[in-house]
Amino acid sequence: MLKGKVFDIQRYSVHDGRGIRTIVFLKGCTMRCKWCSNPESQKFETEEMVVNNQTRVVGKDMTVEEVMEIVDKDRAYYRRTKGGLTLSGGECLNQPEFSQALLMASKQSMITTAIESMAAVKYDIIEAILPYLDQFLMDIKHINSEKHKLYTGVANELILENARKVAQSNMTELSIRIPVIPGFNDHPDEIKDIACFAKDIGNVSCIHLLPYHRLGQDKYEGLGRKYPMTDILPPSSEKIKGLKAVVESNCDIECKIGG
Repeated sequence: MLKGKVFDIQRYSVHDGRGIRTIVFLKGCTMRCKWCSNPESQKFETEEMVVNNQTRVVGKDMTVEEVMEIVDKDRAYYRRTKGGLTLSGGECLNQPEFSQALLMASKQSMITTAIESMAAVKYDIIEAILPYLDQFLMDIKHINSEKHKLYTGVANELILENARKVAQSNMTELSIRIPVIPGFNDHPDEIKDIACFAKDIGNVSCIHLLPYHRLGQDKYEGLGRKYPMTDILPPSSEKIKGLKAVVESNCDIECKIGG
């Protein structure tokens, strides 16, 4: 029986896709973004993390049926708001068979689907899930590969190539999400580069600017790890509004602040 490693399931979410959603967070990620707000998602194996002075086990093996039993509880909310299931992580596509099985089960249950992904996998993995996917929320963090690798540990050529292929497939609604990180990609020219890339590949429905926050800092401490961005402050609302204006002046794609 197919199982996946899940570290959280969040119901009644209004982020990461349209309407009210249930977000299933899968464990495992190839990147090590310095600002990661879910460091407990990075390793595939089950871990222990101290939360509010209590030790919590992070990572549970679950079957598709067990996950869908939870997802199905909020079917009435999905119907009213056009919501549904979103797979996130970590990187959900690092568990490709389990992700595909969840998306298939959701569509068979007439529940809409979305994934939040960095798309840093072979395209055949992405191609296999597209028939069962309504929304692809794809992170594009930077156009410059060298800087991307410096801050995430991974180059971005494959990500950009996959973004272009997903757009050209025209099989799912594609949104680009930009985590706005001070010192990494918050210069207007860097945001402009991503906006122009989105315009160039076509079929991008929306660009989301996601302001950096420190909500994951306590998790690093709970895992016995040092938070790498203690000196970085979240961007001001004026800064984000200015970057939104940059996007809007360089492409005709809708731009939103937040997920």
